[in-house]
Amino acid sequence: MALLWILLIIVAVFVLYFILAYNRLVSYKHRINNAWSQIDVQLKRRYDLIPNLINTVKGYVKHEKETLKELTDARTRLMGGSLADKAKASNQVTDALKTIFAVAENYPNLKASDNFKMLQEELSGTESKIAYARQFYNDNVLSLNQSLESFPTNIVGNFFGFKPREYFKVSEAETKHIKVDF
Repeated sequence: MALLWILLIIVAVFVLYFILAYNRLVSYKHRINNAWSQIDVQLKRRYDLIPNLINTVKGYVKHEKETLKELTDARTRLMGGSLADKAKASNQVTDALKTIFAVAENYPNLKASDNFKMLQEELSGTESKIAYARQFYNDNVLSLNQSLESFPTNIVGNFFGFKPREYFKVSEAETKHIKVDF
């Protein structure tokens, strides 16, 4: 009889662990989905701000059409596709915005424009929110992926078909050092 109780306790502990591991993996999955939604919200915000920035800049920098075209094209790609496609488009938008802000340095009237300043501040704030949302997403991907590779949670994950998620990566251009001259 005591052996039966011990066996029941062992089975109960095993089932309890199985349930807790499953619930933790589900929680990670939902956090990742939420984090991606937050990135999407900020990308949409950036997407909506870009036309205003482009129209403001157009009046001042008529010959910088290639930069504006790159920004418009990247903006279009930003709203569709997979995580990898959106990440790539987001990185292209970031690069194009850096170029526009660098170009603005050559146009004192543009740089002094209240509308341009306001848009630049809005975009800067949005870029910070995107960076935070990316970090939050990657932190949750890390937690899920670690759990899926750790024993015995990997057994639960494999049993229920959980798959590792892809990190949100930055472009190679964003990892290069920026030269600052004074």
